[in-house]
Amino acid sequence: MPIEITIPAVGESINEVQISEWLKAEGDSVKQDEAIAVVDSEKATLDLPSPQAGKLVKILHQAGETVAVGAVVAHLEAEGETGKSKSETPATPEAKAGDKPKAKAEKPEPAPETKAEVKPRPEAEPAAAKSEPKAAKPEPKPVSKTETKAAAPNVPAAKKSSAGREEEIVPMTMLRRTVARHLVEAQQTMAMLTTFNEVDMSAVQALRKEHQEAFEKRHQVRLGLMSFFVKAVIDALKQFPQLNAEVRGNDIVYRNYFDIGVAIASERGLVVPVLRNAELLGFAELEKAIGDFSRRAKDGKLKPDELTGGTFTITNGGSFGSLLSTPIINPPQTGILGMHSIQERPIAMQGQVVIRPMMYLAVSYDHRIVDGREAVLFLRRIKEVIETPARMLIEV
Repeated sequence: MPIEITIPAVGESINEVQISEWLKAEGDSVKQDEAIAVVDSEKATLDLPSPQAGKLVKILHQAGETVAVGAVVAHLEAEGETGKSKSETPATPEAKAGDKPKAKAEKPEPAPETKAEVKPRPEAEPAAAKSEPKAAKPEPKPVSKTETKAAAPNVPAAKKSSAGREEEIVPMTMLRRTVARHLVEAQQTMAMLTTFNEVDMSAVQALRKEHQEAFEKRHQVRLGLMSFFVKAVIDALKQFPQLNAEVRGNDIVYRNYFDIGVAIASERGLVVPVLRNAELLGFAELEKAIGDFSRRAKDGKLKPDELTGGTFTITNGGSFGSLLSTPIINPPQTGILGMHSIQERPIAMQGQVVIRPMMYLAVSYDHRIVDGREAVLFLRRIKEVIETPARMLIEV
């Protein structure tokens, strides 16, 4: 009996997923727990593993189809079952000794023809002169690039205009559709504004340079920038709790915990895994958790529960070279911090022009419950903590 491969539960309130692509084709051998397909849910892109080793014998739903959680999407033949099933197949009557093959007897005899009656056309004479018993096969019709794309699975078909230019139509993944819907929802339901500031990164860079070797030797992880900003954000949220709150109907829900979302871009889309109770984590724990999120995001191994429930989000467009941006809030949160690239720029300091590594910061906030004053002071507090990291230790 074939083994049914089903869509497992992928998170609370998620009832269906979309098959993004099949990593294995019918007839391919698979190992236990090997990824055979990629599926998209509303919150994450995940791999569909094989329940055991064997051969993929039947794919029931193709890439691009939306299927319910629990649905059977493929059949697997367990390892060793293939040879067994073939050897146990009973012999057919045609295979018994002494019997004549029925298939040949049932075929009608061709009408007799004499050599004089066979008149091949001139273009067929070269083929008739050959000693091969089979007739000459016609040349295969060349397949255009467009036809090849249309026939291949999971490859978008190209449309060619009269001018010879091509367009490709690619369906949006379920994850991309959900992200798009949330972004539009944020702009339609919130009074969203953005305030900006810039921060001198000299102190943080000096700390990292001075303690990087000892930190990495002790904790087996590098000391990055993100842990400093997570700590600075938590410090500022404690002073301005409106940015850690949520609008729920006619109420404002203030939270006394800090679940910080960290936006991570991957080839499969933007995801925001959440650092639960980040206020209880040290620098090394934060760096390890963020590094683990980043690796698993690239491999599609993040769990749906890790992508929900954040109270505030940090996004770092600077890792791609962004100098300035206005980040969009992730509902129902009321704030998001945007980090940007570090550039050496001339600034005025104590009456002199000096060169410092500077970063622009942006905070987008929901003006329904966060006033401009609180947003500006919140961002200024982050600036103060980053420029003087000792403030986090002595809480001043």
